[in-house]
This record gives sequence, structure tokens and C-alpha cells, in this order.
Amino acid sequence: MTHSSDPHGRAAFLDTLPHEARAAFTRLGTLRRYAENDVLIHEGDDAQDLVVLHEGLVKVTTRLDGDRRRLLDIKTAGDVVGEIAAMDLGPRSATVTACGEVHATVVPRHELDSFLIAHPRTGMALNGMLCRRLRRADRWRLEFGEYPVAVRLARVLVELAATCGVPERNSVRIDVNLSQPEYAALIGSRTRSVQQAFARLRDDGIIGTGSRRPYVRDLPRLRKAAALSVPVA
Repeated sequence: MTHSSDPHGRAAFLDTLPHEARAAFTRLGTLRRYAENDVLIHEGDDAQDLVVLHEGLVKVTTRLDGDRRRLLDIKTAGDVVGEIAAMDLGPRSATVTACGEVHATVVPRHELDSFLIAHPRTGMALNGMLCRRLRRADRWRLEFGEYPVAVRLARVLVELAATCGVPERNSVRIDVNLSQPEYAALIGSRTRSVQQAFARLRDDGIIGTGSRRPYVRDLPRLRKAAALSVPVA
């Protein structure tokens, strides 16, 4: 999968680095492969490694009360995960799970520190990525209160089509295995409301569904349903 980006804080970290810095950064750490549902990072762990994603998708979840979990985000090739613990020495704030086969490098904290000292522009890029993620999180929190479920779901589908989309005939398959309860958790809604929103989009011919991987059949109309005026690159 190629790295992708959009103007709302989803720029893949590796794509923000100059060519030479990116080549050097990707040589750090130890390459590992993960199968679907393998856990790359456990919430609450004291480990401080940074994980750089090269192929595949992961989902980021956090524990709520009891056994409930909330889906926070989807990360794709070119992203990094575990950066907060790697930078502030605190415990892991979320669990990261492979959504399929994932190739990643695990970079120990001491190796990362030495690299950032020698390559300050990479440290600036890492800080910039954190700022974009905070801005994006703030935007999402505002949208949760301002927009109805159908609009929030359409916005997530537009974003996932840009970052995880695979062209197939006259449609774009969102190549990430998420259940409707996980979509509901991602947009802060009830599962029943998300099911109804999916059904409306499907009945209108905007998307198709099957095998937990939606197909976007009409991206312009999906963008209209998402109340978006600026194209997602």
C-alpha cells in the first residue's frame, strides 16, 4: 500500500520527511511481521518503543469501563504508533491491533533518541505530526456535537476511502475490516444509528456493503453527504 495523506491531519509521517531522512529513518529498529488480530502495542504497558508501519493497517483502541473498548483511529502504511510513550516516558495510552498482515519496524527508545539528536528535522516532523493529530481530534470532537450521525459516518468513509481505498472497477473498496459497532465507536454513535446510516447510503446507491468492507460507488455524492467542500487528496 502506498502512503497517503489529506488536509485534515492524516498525512503519513514518512511522507513528511525529506528523502534522505526518510531512508535513514526506515533503517532503524527491527523489522517484524504481524498476522491479523496480533497486538502490536498493549494499553498500560511501560514499553517505550516506536513502531513504524510499512505495510498493512492497524486499529487503535482504548479501554472504557468494564470490558468495553472504543475505537480511536485507523493507522496505515507510513504512519507511526506508540510515539507518545516513546516521547514522554509514560505508559501506553491505547492498544494497537493488526487489521490484517502488517509489516512494521520496532524502534527502541534509545535508538530513536540518538537518531533525533542527529536529525533534528525528523524531530520537528514528529512534533508536527502530533500537532496535526491534536488539531484533527479537536475537529472531530466539534463535529460529534454539530453534525448528525449520517454526516459523521460519511466523513469517516470519505477519509478511509482516501487512506485505505483500493480501486475496483467503478468503485473504491475500503480495505479495512471494521464492524458496524466499531464504526459507531469511531464516530461516537450508537450501533443502531450507524446501521441505519449505512442502509440509507446503500439504498441511495452511494456505497455497497459486504464482508465488513464497504465499497464507495459514488464518491462525489458521498462527499456531498459528508457536507465536504474541499476534496480529500
